[in-house]
Amino acid sequence: MKKRIWQYLTVVLIIISLSSFPFKGRNDQMADDVKRFLYSVPDNLITDIDKEIIDRKSERSDKIFTNLYKRYRFNASVLFSEKGKIIYKNAFGMADFKYKKELNTHSAFQLASVSKMFTAMAIMILKEEGKLTYEDDVRDHIIDFPYKEITIRNLLTHRSGLPRYMSIAHKHWKNKRKPLTNDDMLELFREHPPQQYFSPDNGFHYCNSNYTVLASIVEKISGLTFDKFAEEKIFKPLNMNDSFVYNMNDDSLVPNNIPKGVTGYRYRGWRIVRESNDYLNGVMGDKGVYSSVEDLFKFDQAMYNETLVSDSTLREAFEPGSPKYWKRRNNYGFGWRIKEREDSTVFHYGWWKGFRTFYIRDMKTEKTIIVLSNKDKGPSSQIFWNILRDERDPLGFIEPLN
Repeated sequence: MKKRIWQYLTVVLIIISLSSFPFKGRNDQMADDVKRFLYSVPDNLITDIDKEIIDRKSERSDKIFTNLYKRYRFNASVLFSEKGKIIYKNAFGMADFKYKKELNTHSAFQLASVSKMFTAMAIMILKEEGKLTYEDDVRDHIIDFPYKEITIRNLLTHRSGLPRYMSIAHKHWKNKRKPLTNDDMLELFREHPPQQYFSPDNGFHYCNSNYTVLASIVEKISGLTFDKFAEEKIFKPLNMNDSFVYNMNDDSLVPNNIPKGVTGYRYRGWRIVRESNDYLNGVMGDKGVYSSVEDLFKFDQAMYNETLVSDSTLREAFEPGSPKYWKRRNNYGFGWRIKEREDSTVFHYGWWKGFRTFYIRDMKTEKTIIVLSNKDKGPSSQIFWNILRDERDPLGFIEPLN
């Protein structure tokens, strides 16, 4: 074992030494080669020290999440990975409290706003296929859209100024037992167009309407419903077998229950009650993707491996889409929030009808933490950030790693 470790270290030192030579035009390539070598080390060449660190991180994560479960009724599936390897994954609590069905790492949760990264990915796929550009006017694809001079880029970065479709629906969609679809949402905008918050590209306003319109653009261009497009272009290629987009395209009335996936719950005082289905669940793009931590890890790795789109296309999704106004701590790219002081770290949270979701991705260290919960209340996201950064967790359950 020691001999193999020394052989491995020798090769690494040779590659690093070679990469420092001033060969014109080859430094970047050599650096990439070193990175690929270091990050793709076979398990049988992991040193005892590396294994000890991995075990400590796994043990530390387990202590934190187990304590959350015991003390705070934490109900979720979790996964923590680093450099392509799963450090820790586990599930705590119930997928269905009535029938005592337990969660597991293949349980499919409503991702809520974490769905937006999939809508953005659908747009990037169409862009690489040459079927749109980010500077296209929305009316190039939705001809009778009532708002002028809004580009696809404005929608992606929440700089369109569009009003909230949910507010329009609450006021003007009279029969709440009838599902609201993306086409219905567009019709409400045509019939009852409220004033925009600002003219396009003259401000930032995080608004679900942007991503419902993006999903409608995907449908107009592809000829597929958004759920079918996501299945054919994202889920199937990545073998994301737990994942689907919930829709009510064929329903005349809102079903009582969503037939697949985990049940969402909310607190009513000290009691926990099942969330009912809602007419707004018929709208796709801003929410509606159901997935598991196992599948989201596949999606995470696909972004490193350029499986769905090229690195140059994906990189733009992680670039700040707005000027850095002093009032806003973070920025927004294409379906991802961006840490202002850590531009290598992107993330998104979600909350909707009994579900809370967290997806944090540090591309510099290649660490990812995913937490999917089917309760509307739970621990602060700061705990998950501190696991990612190997810092003391705020509840003081365990010391930071040295």
